Amino acid sequence: MTEQLRLMAVHAHPDDESSKGAASMAMYVAQGVEVLVATCTGGERGSVLNPKLQGKPEIEDNIHEVRRKEMDLAREILGVRQAWLGFVDSGLPEGDPLPPLPEGCFALREVDEAAEPLVRLIREFKPQVITTYDENGGYPHPDHIMTHKITMRAFDAAGDPDAYPEAGEPWQPLKLYYNHGFPMGRIRALHAYLTEHGMDSPYGEWIEGWEKSGRKEREITTRVQCSDWFETRDRALIAHATQIDPDGPWFRVPLEVQREVWPTEDYELARSLVDTDLPEDDLFAGLRAASLAGEPK
Repeated sequence: MTEQLRLMAVHAHPDDESSKGAASMAMYVAQGVEVLVATCTGGERGSVLNPKLQGKPEIEDNIHEVRRKEMDLAREILGVRQAWLGFVDSGLPEGDPLPPLPEGCFALREVDEAAEPLVRLIREFKPQVITTYDENGGYPHPDHIMTHKITMRAFDAAGDPDAYPEAGEPWQPLKLYYNHGFPMGRIRALHAYLTEHGMDSPYGEWIEGWEKSGRKEREITTRVQCSDWFETRDRALIAHATQIDPDGPWFRVPLEVQREVWPTEDYELARSLVDTDLPEDDLFAGLRAASLAGEPK
């Protein structure tokens, strides 16, 4: 294939790109693939989760600007491009019953309307492959679920000349994947290794909660070997200092253990307009040798 390979990762908030598929993106950048992160919201309603930074007015009163700077640093570490879609964070409602979502937030926008800036970005960037979240958002944050909805709409609409005619020349992406940032198989494998080797595991309560919930494990169709970029992933995560405690559970499992036990990042192929054989080890499987990859339908 002579055409430049391009990957777009659509995420809800700044920091999501560094916790879901970051090592894969860094690996593809190193291979010469152009990678663009589309961030739907500014994370304005996100809490300061790092206890070391909580209670600081200069941060909490300017969270939007702080998170934008964190995103800039993470982008540089990963070597990707990044674009803001400009929607307002919906927050994560808590309580029983749940309170209503704030007026004007991302999750309350009409899907067809909210998909337009993503369609425009797809047509400008021309990715062959797009990654996003499953229909449950990976976890049920309203912004993650909305991200799924607009990405599915944009995947179909971007190549349709009758859809969003003011949003640029049609371009049809060819594959769409769901991120599986923390598949339960990975969690169980790491937990088993740590306990068998007399090491503390941060995953016991996680596994117990999963089993009580009755949730089903999703299919993994594509395992991308990217363990050489796990350290890059962690540096990008730590760049989101308001969201990530470098001494927290994210980083309790040594990298050498992660590389030995589960050296991949995992995806579920949701849509494909090209022939590919499952399971895959490459998001561009079926595309690298295709002469017509990326042509509008």
